Amino acid sequence: MSDIGPLPVSRNSLLFDRVKAILTTPKTEWPLIDAEPTTIGAIYKSYVIQLAAIGPVAGLIGSLAFGYSIMDITYRPTIGSALGVAIVGYVSALVGVYILALVIDYLAPQFGAVKNRTQAFKIAAYGWTAAWVVGIFSLIPQLSFLAILGLYSLYLVYLGLPIVMKAPADRAMGYVAVVLVIAIVLSLMLGLLIAPLTRAFGPPADVGIVAGSAVVPGLAGTDNRTPAANKPPVAASVLQTALPATLPGGFTRTSLESASAGAGGFGGSNAEAEYTSGDQIVRLEITDMGSLGGLASLGGAMNIESSKQTATGYEKTGKVDGRLTTEKWDATGKAGTYNTVVADRFMVEAAGTAPSIDVFKNAVASVNVAALEAMAK
Repeated sequence: MSDIGPLPVSRNSLLFDRVKAILTTPKTEWPLIDAEPTTIGAIYKSYVIQLAAIGPVAGLIGSLAFGYSIMDITYRPTIGSALGVAIVGYVSALVGVYILALVIDYLAPQFGAVKNRTQAFKIAAYGWTAAWVVGIFSLIPQLSFLAILGLYSLYLVYLGLPIVMKAPADRAMGYVAVVLVIAIVLSLMLGLLIAPLTRAFGPPADVGIVAGSAVVPGLAGTDNRTPAANKPPVAASVLQTALPATLPGGFTRTSLESASAGAGGFGGSNAEAEYTSGDQIVRLEITDMGSLGGLASLGGAMNIESSKQTATGYEKTGKVDGRLTTEKWDATGKAGTYNTVVADRFMVEAAGTAPSIDVFKNAVASVNVAALEAMAK
């Protein structure tokens, strides 16, 4: 008999292996995840899209098959209403991962970690595995209370964040604590915002209506007192127009790109340009985090300040002109980063290689901050 070689491994098998490993042996799995070359799109396609669907699909089937029972009363939603709830829940899960990754990435320099959006997305995606898997209990509504087991995801994030984002040991705990608080607040806010959206798919149940609002200090509100917070993200193409053609110091724009995710006030948008002057490169980026952009300024609300001096450079975080700002410089490699949060919504950042940190400060200053503040109103 001829040797036909090993059978190919299916995508489902790889997905199952990753889920099993991250849930049962996270301490050994996170270093593997950290070293994997990948992209945000690849993680979405191979992992997030499938796992985020577990809860909404299970809930759809369970509500139609069993209904919701309270004492001797059982309520079964219409197919349209149940489908609407599932769709909104699924979309919010996909967008929530993206937003959490943006926040993790933004906070990284403030805690001495390495700023890398793909690595941050690994934490947001793989760390939330438990919360998605327990969604299977929604198949039987009476077992939905077991969703509390999804809190194991907080432990997964706790283990993975210092490894994947390269946070120094003496500052990792603070980084983890802030991210976990944001993750919890994000989940609560998405839950509050989902309810009114699902009502668009059908009439409310006859057994009653639940309504409410929440205001978190330092964050955008979800009620009518903060209408600007409910505005959808600025279109990526509009953000592109805020990036200048040149920067002070003879830097000329050589590339321009943008991206967006989500819909309505739940999404985010981003525009980035690269500028060169000889062998020097500066990347200027504007990110709009939409209605939940206030999460990125949580550090400002908590009055976080830090300063670190090394033999070759420095790093500091604090408020400049009332805005949370991070500044980092390495004199040996002539590399630096300077970013600031505008209107508790837009993050403007310049990074790359240049003669001094002033190049990055001037790059950020070249963005029309007044125009960004007007967009947020």
